[in-house]
Amino acid sequence: MDIQWSTKLFNELSTTDLYEIIVLREAVFVVEQNCVYQDADGKDFAALHLCGKHKGALVAYCRIYPENGAIHIGRVVTASEYRKMGLAYELMQRAHHFTASKFQDFNEIHISAQKYLEKFYLKLGYKVVGDEYLEDGIPHIEMHRLVPESQSGR
Repeated sequence: MDIQWSTKLFNELSTTDLYEIIVLREAVFVVEQNCVYQDADGKDFAALHLCGKHKGALVAYCRIYPENGAIHIGRVVTASEYRKMGLAYELMQRAHHFTASKFQDFNEIHISAQKYLEKFYLKLGYKVVGDEYLEDGIPHIEMHRLVPESQSGR
């Protein structure tokens, strides 16, 4: 599948880019997962936005941002019709690459993973940190991963 990947800072996003991101995040996190929550949390302003498009449509997305001495990858989402194709794995691999190249002063990545995705993130090198907790009514776990030295140039 031919995916066009791009990364943009918040101020580089067009209004169309931002609209597509909001639509995908709401379609999955609010509608599909039936979870009413405040998506606009202020973290998008400091984030690098990683977008994957297929035939002009946004089909994969995450945001990468520094906070509290670590890099956070969040709002990891794939459009429902593009799941089970390895796209989420590619998205995370690209997120790790950009983390290593753009945030060189950091050596750890943190994610707040939905519990059912624990095995997926374990395969990507993450480790569970702490106990399971509820976030917006959905079971989550905190997971951390070191940025490999060979990627980060440290």
